[in-house]
Amino acid sequence: MAQHSHEAAHVAGASHDAHHHQNWFQKYCWSTDHKMIGMQYMFTGMAMALLGAFMAYVFRMQLAFPGHAVPGFGLVSPGQYNMLITNHGSIMIFWVAMPVLIAGFGNFLIPLMIGADDMVFPRLNRLSYQLFLLSALVLIASLFVQNGGFGGAWTAYPPLSADKHYNLTPWGSSLWLIAVVLEFVAFLLGGINFIVTSMNSRAPGMKAFDVPIVVWTIVIASILFLASVGPLVAGAIMLLFDQLLGTSFFNPTRGGDPVLWQHLFWFFGHPEVYVVMLPAMGIVAEVMTVFARKKLFAYKTVIYTIIATGVLSFFVWAHHQFVAGIDPRMANVFTVTTLLISIPVAEMCFVYIATLYGGSIRLTTPMLWALAFIAEFLIGGVTGIYLGSSGLDVFFHDTYFVVAHFHYTFFPIAIIAVMSGVTFWFPKMFGRQLNEFWGKVHFWGTIIPFNGIFIPLFILGAAGEHRRIFDYSNFEHMSKPWMIDMRIAATVSLVVMLAFQIPFLINFVWSMFKGPKVGKNPWNANTLEWTADSPPPHGNWAVMPEVHRGPYEYSVPGRERDFWPQDEKV
Repeated sequence: MAQHSHEAAHVAGASHDAHHHQNWFQKYCWSTDHKMIGMQYMFTGMAMALLGAFMAYVFRMQLAFPGHAVPGFGLVSPGQYNMLITNHGSIMIFWVAMPVLIAGFGNFLIPLMIGADDMVFPRLNRLSYQLFLLSALVLIASLFVQNGGFGGAWTAYPPLSADKHYNLTPWGSSLWLIAVVLEFVAFLLGGINFIVTSMNSRAPGMKAFDVPIVVWTIVIASILFLASVGPLVAGAIMLLFDQLLGTSFFNPTRGGDPVLWQHLFWFFGHPEVYVVMLPAMGIVAEVMTVFARKKLFAYKTVIYTIIATGVLSFFVWAHHQFVAGIDPRMANVFTVTTLLISIPVAEMCFVYIATLYGGSIRLTTPMLWALAFIAEFLIGGVTGIYLGSSGLDVFFHDTYFVVAHFHYTFFPIAIIAVMSGVTFWFPKMFGRQLNEFWGKVHFWGTIIPFNGIFIPLFILGAAGEHRRIFDYSNFEHMSKPWMIDMRIAATVSLVVMLAFQIPFLINFVWSMFKGPKVGKNPWNANTLEWTADSPPPHGNWAVMPEVHRGPYEYSVPGRERDFWPQDEKV
């Protein structure tokens, strides 16, 4: 990143003067303020998470108690089951993890953490959110058209997704595709903003290696997204043409190739894992350094590792296609690249553990979430090594072992890291503190049942339980009493976990309006956002900050205080 010039700082200060008073409509419905847009992304993502969670509840109840009406939904038909699992996966990845981790935290944090008054393209920022909201509305609308929402799985493999005679959801499948494309366009616009703002609007004195890790991770994730999504957008348009215009890009009976879609999808799909993982790792690093009162161990190594992870992520996609008929010799190549990428990710986890070593650890609610992220994510990473090996993957492919592995990586990213970030930056967002007791109740009530859901699924998957089956009672070898018991145990755990989200929602809303007020820096942290008012006004600072050191100078010998804000002069 280029160092911010004093001329640019002057321009930033001049534009800061232009942040005039906004009326209610301008502030909440037509805002160009990066903080408001960030919170719009977060609240929309939270609403979509509730929808995705309800879908999970319905299909898990169907699996545990097939043939019984699900309270709050009714009897589940095979078509509805397919619709529910398809849209649960799509929503949790594209409409929860991405908007909250990248767009939500990126919008709220980047200008505040680099000392800027706003994004460099505020109107583009607003357009990005509006397109994202439109994509969410299109997806929700797809659930209510004739024959219901798309049921061809979130990977949308043709010919199932391409032919309405196979998927039986002609409108649902097309609307699902349109929603995905709109969402990708929204994130392309947002990603450009994040990259340009971070390169050009940093506070005077902030060099590249003074930038907080979470900003680095969001920017690199945005670059990954920009570089990987193009082929999938093209593939989605080709698939839409197959659905609506009768073309045959993916129809093998007319010369098309369905495996081509798999390549296009996974060339984006696997970097996508790192698009959401990197911001999660960045959030955890920020929280850990503050509550361990320690400098981030190997800060520059972490940055180089993030870049290496991003590059390697483009060379692993075919491990999703070991059973798709690809050349077995290439399967060996992708086994090697897949195992290689586990090295930098494991390195980051161990760097974080090294950061904790010798620290004055405070077990606050954000810190508990951050520690849980490392523990749960490591389980997901270790089980991924089995799936990255082509010989084992042939056995495990499309079993519940894959489902459990995937959720041990994605739940820490999309939920645990997000909770760590939300509870950490809540005082900065709303100027008030969350209730710590109920925060910890929510934490334990989420983490314990989470393991109760997915450990049984590892065992069921290893026993050969195949996913995407509506009713296992149709298969004698899948209906043994211990297997039924495990499905019920996983489902009961899910219901318990969902029930514990109620105290969080009440705590969140109550604390927004009634929680104890806080000052600028309730955690005694170093980064620039904690030098602004809580919540920051439009324009962020009355006097723009200057930077004198890196972001992680905690417990520096010889200093009376154990933190040293970036803007504080010696």
